[in-house]
Amino acid sequence: MELHEWYEKGLTPDQYIEKMTDHKENLLHVLKTFHLSGEEVSLVNKLREANWRVMVITEDWCSDAMMNVPLLLTLAKAADMDVRLLHRDDNLELMDQYLTNGTSRAIPIFIFMNEEGEEQAVWGPRAPAVQEMVTNYRSSLPPRDHADFDEKSREMITRLTETYRTDETLWQEVYRSLKTTIAERLY
Repeated sequence: MELHEWYEKGLTPDQYIEKMTDHKENLLHVLKTFHLSGEEVSLVNKLREANWRVMVITEDWCSDAMMNVPLLLTLAKAADMDVRLLHRDDNLELMDQYLTNGTSRAIPIFIFMNEEGEEQAVWGPRAPAVQEMVTNYRSSLPPRDHADFDEKSREMITRLTETYRTDETLWQEVYRSLKTTIAERLY
């Protein structure tokens, strides 16, 4: 299936948010709180001129998506860029074309395409600064076969989710990473 066909299968942002069962309030909080600075006019104008669309591979249980998707939606709205969201677990054939490190079905993945449906840029699943933070969090976990691993892992995910929801400096790191990926193809 071509990217354009996948895109057409996707949900609009409103449809996706309406159907969310996990992290909906957190996603809406980030969406309401995150704003582009006035310095983004050039990027927004370039995106508008390029007439790109973006397809997102995601799941609403994913805390990375909970933070990253609203940042993309804010940029997309400013640039009049259409967005469609696809659930990873229902679209593994597409997901497997965008594996992280060639092996991981990590999400979200943002696939930017032109009017002809040709891929222009891909971003995800995490900004480098976020990946470093997650790696540090994980390094404090006991080994997988340890009796406390599951409990400590759940505690880590809870801490991470709260950080993603509230740490606006982290949002800026994600946005900077996303902007760099887009700008490399636009300018």
